[in-house]
Amino acid sequence: MAKHQFKTTNIRGKEYVEVNQRILYFRTAPEYKGWALCTEMVHLDNESCVIKAIISDPEGREIATGFAQEDRTSSHINKTSYIENGETSAWGRALANLGIGIETSIASSNEVAMAVAKQDSAPKAVKTAPKTNVFEDAVEYIKKSKDKPGAYDRIIGKYGETFSEKQKEALMKFVKK
Repeated sequence: MAKHQFKTTNIRGKEYVEVNQRILYFRTAPEYKGWALCTEMVHLDNESCVIKAIISDPEGREIATGFAQEDRTSSHINKTSYIENGETSAWGRALANLGIGIETSIASSNEVAMAVAKQDSAPKAVKTAPKTNVFEDAVEYIKKSKDKPGAYDRIIGKYGETFSEKQKEALMKFVKK
């Protein structure tokens, strides 16, 4: 049997398998026919969630699990989708623990991208600039970033309350370029 070639995403020089690729393989590979991928909410409140993904064989035996925790305030996307992101991350970890798509890392590209976004801060110039220059610095930061949506999320996460809706719309135009 030939080794499956997963689509990967390069993050800081290392290739990571995407969660959707792990799910696609799990759902279509003959060896996993009849297997189940389920989720369970371990913790949920208005600020965070912890989700457990469970993989069971056709007899219902739990074979692998994966946990993920997401904070609603950790990114712009998480303001409305922290539960969905948590579920996706839990699925990715459970599938990795099953052995799917772990040639380079157990972490998925989605998981690593979120971790990098949480760790990365906007450039010092944006963080310390006087309020009159924050918008201009944000525009430059997005323009120079390879991950424009991620740059936008980091900026909005830190400075979103200081921008008007018009300014946020203007920043979003640079993300779409």
